[in-house]
Amino acid sequence: MAGSTYGTIFKITTWGESHGAGLGVVIDGCPAGIPLSAMDVQQFLDRRKPGQTRIATPRKEADEVEILSGIFEGYTTGTPISMLVRNTSQQSGDYSEIASYYRPGHADFTFDSKYGFRDYRGGGRSSGRETVGRVAAGAVACIALKQLGIELITYTKSIGNITINMDAFDTSAILETPTCMPDREASEKAENYLEQCIKNSDSAGGIIECIVKNMPAGIGDPVFEKLDANLAKAVMSIGAVKAVEVGDGCAVSFSNGSFNNDAFCIEEQKISKKTNHAGGILGGISDGSDIILRAYVKPTPSIYSTQETVNKEKEEIKINIKGRHDPIIVPRAVVVVEAMTAITLFDALLLNMTARMDSIQKFYI
Repeated sequence: MAGSTYGTIFKITTWGESHGAGLGVVIDGCPAGIPLSAMDVQQFLDRRKPGQTRIATPRKEADEVEILSGIFEGYTTGTPISMLVRNTSQQSGDYSEIASYYRPGHADFTFDSKYGFRDYRGGGRSSGRETVGRVAAGAVACIALKQLGIELITYTKSIGNITINMDAFDTSAILETPTCMPDREASEKAENYLEQCIKNSDSAGGIIECIVKNMPAGIGDPVFEKLDANLAKAVMSIGAVKAVEVGDGCAVSFSNGSFNNDAFCIEEQKISKKTNHAGGILGGISDGSDIILRAYVKPTPSIYSTQETVNKEKEEIKINIKGRHDPIIVPRAVVVVEAMTAITLFDALLLNMTARMDSIQKFYI
């Protein structure tokens, strides 16, 4: 299987399956001298681990990270960083039935079409549990970005038709509400909505928004390595994400140039913009304003309602899926979107160091 490696300089390779012995990541190209401990990474993994709220899968996993290499005396050494999270709560028997049929909304059919074989226990590499390695690597990238003064604020913007009120934005609520909404009133409404979805044996989708503050201008490359294109690829590679927007996103198709163009101005002797419809990226290169990115997440495909499908014998059948599943993916995916955004940005910053001769001269002379 190809496609488990992402990045150019800050390069990550994730490995492991949902019902295997464990999952993890190897990070290559991480600079030496970044302060890092298992606890630093654990704080990020705790944001995505299952079994914490009523609106998450009841599967209980501690998701305790073990750092196997690349750290000495509390700092990265510049050598590959290998991290492991062991699986401790597999119930593979819940999935024995699906070996013979294809679940709607899952990758069962496409995996069989590609490989002629699949790990049907929880989806194997197509399981959302694969994101454990991404989040562990993203923790390292976020710590590195913080040392550069760059901050990521990622949260649930909407669940179903319930959207947060930006005037009620409370950053602390992101980590305190089960929905990861920064609006406590909206979160309560969303929780009630999700309770109804659970009663109806159904699931829901939503939108995750990530705001990147203090990103310097000039990061990213034109044509095939545009910053927004790479961010879109990184976030779209998350299994449940079906669309990505930057700035005003799809709304620009209904706009006019007189409104959509961000007027430049001078603020505190620096070039700035009066508005930010572009979402912090122009021509594939960061412009110094906040990067605003949104990920659209589909409803959890594993629902307890009766569904129609086919089996390997090409018979049309009806199924009732067993197992432990999230009624909504969005809250646990918030940190995954943050991780993939951070990995992409840190990699782009490292790549940008070779873009200008004067930058190289400052380093070596």
